[in-house]
Amino acid sequence: MDIELSHIELEIFKQIGAISNKLGMPCYLIGGFVRDKIIGRSVKDIDIVCIGDGIELANAFAETLHPKPIVTFFKNFGTSQIKFGEFDIEFVGARKESYQQNSRKPEVEIGTIEDDQNRRDFTMNALAISLNEGNFGALIDPFEGVEAIQNKVIKTPLEPKATFSDDPLRMLRAIRFAAQLGFEIEASTFLAITQNLHRIKIVSQERITDELNKIMLCDKPSYGWDLLYKSGLLKVIFPQMVDLHGAVYIDGLGHKDNFYHTLQVLDNISMNTNSIWLRWAALLHDIGKPPTKKFEEGHGWTFHGHEVVGARMVPKIFAQLKLPLHEPMKYVQKLVLLHLRPISLTKDNITDSAIRRLLFDAGNEIDDLMLLCAADITSKNKQKVKRFLQNFELVKAKMQQVEESDRLRNWQPPITGELVMEVFGLNPGKNVGIIKDAIREAILDGLIPNNYEAAYQYMLEKGEELNLKPIK
Repeated sequence: MDIELSHIELEIFKQIGAISNKLGMPCYLIGGFVRDKIIGRSVKDIDIVCIGDGIELANAFAETLHPKPIVTFFKNFGTSQIKFGEFDIEFVGARKESYQQNSRKPEVEIGTIEDDQNRRDFTMNALAISLNEGNFGALIDPFEGVEAIQNKVIKTPLEPKATFSDDPLRMLRAIRFAAQLGFEIEASTFLAITQNLHRIKIVSQERITDELNKIMLCDKPSYGWDLLYKSGLLKVIFPQMVDLHGAVYIDGLGHKDNFYHTLQVLDNISMNTNSIWLRWAALLHDIGKPPTKKFEEGHGWTFHGHEVVGARMVPKIFAQLKLPLHEPMKYVQKLVLLHLRPISLTKDNITDSAIRRLLFDAGNEIDDLMLLCAADITSKNKQKVKRFLQNFELVKAKMQQVEESDRLRNWQPPITGELVMEVFGLNPGKNVGIIKDAIREAILDGLIPNNYEAAYQYMLEKGEELNLKPIK
């Protein structure tokens, strides 16, 4: 073989080839495994296509293994999957596909290896290697997929407009592969994407969002998001992002292009975290700017309250994209709401009270918030960036001091509402909330230390102000 295989990979392929020979069904290693081996990427997913029944071949292969693995099969699709060591091996019969205009689900017929390669999305994914006796290891490359990989180009094996019209998800896959691999999309292939934008509407939101998440996890996700914008797909699948694009000038006063600023923030944060939700927070941190944009005479453009508006938009966006609506959404919403707070602290004399309130509001997300704020510094003025980062270090040092003394991360009140009711003989009501809020504010303002004894005494004082008497 022209690709470098480990000893265990070679043994697997020889074994599958021997079994397929006995069954009289030629088989081939195809698709992503071949592509990634040529590129030099780590790969654990193996796709085997056979001229015959893929489920029968999978079961026959499983019988030779000890211990025998579980064979998962999907009869409707004619596919079987085996988990063998670190590998996921999928077996499928070669297929010929045709599509109806209103669906991306193909009508499938039994096909040849040529038919199966013709139906592949891109030339680099149509590569096959024979596992058959007589030409074991021979590379079958009818669409010059190796050359495309060497030239770092993504192109379709057949006419691109038909390829994307048949299965519009391939448009997103082209952009995702470009972002993952750092490849370019060939000109006619990219043009066909721009001509088939309306077809993306027949693709389920879950499949679209799966591709977006893969773009988010790329080393440089901005490349994929920029291609989404330039192709026109972004306006169809996520119009709120497109609203960030462009800069407007009045009386010579303009604002930065918030779309490309956002992409720079996303790349900045991606250098420091693999957390997909922190990356989503970076993507959405300024999403509230378009609806809050306003020109003020003599001052210029403002985006007052964009963090509050943006935080309100997060649940709707997560629902629209069918992203998780519980903890991940709340996490992103919290970071969007707070993303200006640490930066504002660098502009003033830092008070302990301001630091306490930031620690209290951010809780366990404070470290991620600080990463986001550092990533948000995208100025081309090196002195300005240096000054911001130095001030950030002062904020972090002050946070550490306050945190060590006041223990405000994931803060729990030293006095509970239940204790307030017990001490004063109260039922749940307004006075309980007043006392609890007063204790919290006193701690955050540094009037009392964050401990039970001080809080208890303060509770008695506030009770007296409200004409409440302890019953014990």
